[in-house]
Amino acid sequence: MTRRTSFGIAVFLLLVPQAIAPAGPAGSGISLQERADRFLAIVDPCYQDLHTIRQQADWKSVTDVTPEHDAAATVANNMVAAFIGNRALITEARSLLEHESGLDETTTRQLRKVLLNAGEGPMTNPELVAARVQAETAQSAALNSFVFLLDGQPITTNEIDERLINLKDIDQRLAVWEASKQSGPALKPGLVQLQGLRNGVARELGYDDYFALQAAHHEMATAEVLEMQRRFLEELRPLYLQLHTWVKHELARRYGQPVPERIPAHWLPNRWAQDWSAIVEMPELQAAFADHTAEWIVKTAENFYVSIGRPPLPESFWRNSDLYPVPAGETRKKNTHASCWHVDLENDIRALMSVEPDEYWFSTAHHELGHGYYDMAYTRPEVPALLRRGASPAFHEAFATLGEFAARQLPYLESLGLLGPEQEPDATLSLLREALGSVVFIYFGSGTMPHWEADLYAEQMPPEQWNARWWDYVGRFQGVEPPTPRGEEFCDPATKTHINDAPCYYFSYAIASVIQHQLHDYIAREILHEDPRHCNYAGHPEVGAFFESIQRYGMTRDWREVLREATGEDLSTRAMADYYQPLMAWLEEQNRGRKIGWE
Repeated sequence: MTRRTSFGIAVFLLLVPQAIAPAGPAGSGISLQERADRFLAIVDPCYQDLHTIRQQADWKSVTDVTPEHDAAATVANNMVAAFIGNRALITEARSLLEHESGLDETTTRQLRKVLLNAGEGPMTNPELVAARVQAETAQSAALNSFVFLLDGQPITTNEIDERLINLKDIDQRLAVWEASKQSGPALKPGLVQLQGLRNGVARELGYDDYFALQAAHHEMATAEVLEMQRRFLEELRPLYLQLHTWVKHELARRYGQPVPERIPAHWLPNRWAQDWSAIVEMPELQAAFADHTAEWIVKTAENFYVSIGRPPLPESFWRNSDLYPVPAGETRKKNTHASCWHVDLENDIRALMSVEPDEYWFSTAHHELGHGYYDMAYTRPEVPALLRRGASPAFHEAFATLGEFAARQLPYLESLGLLGPEQEPDATLSLLREALGSVVFIYFGSGTMPHWEADLYAEQMPPEQWNARWWDYVGRFQGVEPPTPRGEEFCDPATKTHINDAPCYYFSYAIASVIQHQLHDYIAREILHEDPRHCNYAGHPEVGAFFESIQRYGMTRDWREVLREATGEDLSTRAMADYYQPLMAWLEEQNRGRKIGWE
């Protein structure tokens, strides 16, 4: 424990009775704002110190999966829970918010964040919190250490993904797809336990369930979140049905199979059918990446942000990050899901990836560094540690996805020498490839994932219904079906990382995709004065200035207000639909005479 942390906690323990003492009677000289300021002057630095300790322990537990590191992570998470869930903090934050009209907006937002944090570990019920922390750590260890097998031999998730993209033999595809689902049964018992524990901690703070607690991070209720997702699905459905129809005819032709109503899951190039973009191949691009190293991928992503006026990443990023696959022969196991970490809420920003020189990791590196640059933008004295987050969780994802989206623009790829003018793919096929990523994703991120998790927590869905409900939603929203019957002996939703370690978060990605298209439309039309479908951010510091003008506020302002101020419109799929309008006309021509959709 650092000296700063020890001192901070000691001060808190000594002064918290005075800090939370109710304001005196009228004329006592202590205003409500002063009372809140004193309280937060203790809470904010202690929160930052403990956040750092937890992040450091969690980092070790996911980059070197061992029982010792898991145990250390459990201790750190229990320490944080004891602080953020302290009954005194909860009581005082609630008391102050009862009179929030007498407080400034930043103070009010800090107090609400105190309560949201407490919802993850309320020490009004310490036994429940300890059980939840232990269960979360065990689930993370089971997820990170799981060994997938194909024909009796270990296969990595990178290898699974590569084969689902490239294999042509339908039987081989089925074997790989089934291998990708092996972790479900192993993870189900832990998820059964976590269902009750997560709901329990949320209810300690007065939320109906864990989904409602996560919706509150967006300043929304569960019903509002699901209604927003329903609207996205409805507005983009005509385009999705055209994409679905084209894809199932194209894949049936490739695999020599009859055209199905719903697409068999093992036909698709993604384990969860959430991204179909690899169906449209760009072999010249893959060949170009083969001439580069994994290190080049990450440095190029940094150079992209530097070229738009952002500073270089701190030296500590390169020293502390875990960026590449574990070398062959080493026994260390690490989490294979890419992520970016703001460890100390100051300058210790690092990424966890397994970068290889290919298109997927090229996009992913731009995405994860986008998170890091957002973290850097709001790390400034005007933003308290409690509010060093995106304007909403979706805003953070929107800017990361925007970096990824910009990295796929053809002029940018050409500027890097990855595509020559004579290699530039057909504009319609390029647009198709993008839609098979972003539009298709909405039907997983707004459809299957949030509806299943809302059922899991808000409806307390019993475990004997989990897999059936999952595939019901996959069929209903995505028009996809399992290749073989999937009974309750499986637990296919648990094979999705976020179900285990980032629950009730996935709708943030869907909202982010809509925001990202709005931001991109504004940048292309109003800043670059270029076609949104064919533009290049690189080399334009005014784009970086636009990014920073939004990101610098952190959570100190309402995200809807920030979006409206930046783009001139409320949250809307308008920009996404406009972006793909030329593709819609092409798809309608391609699908002429075909049955559209699967109903």
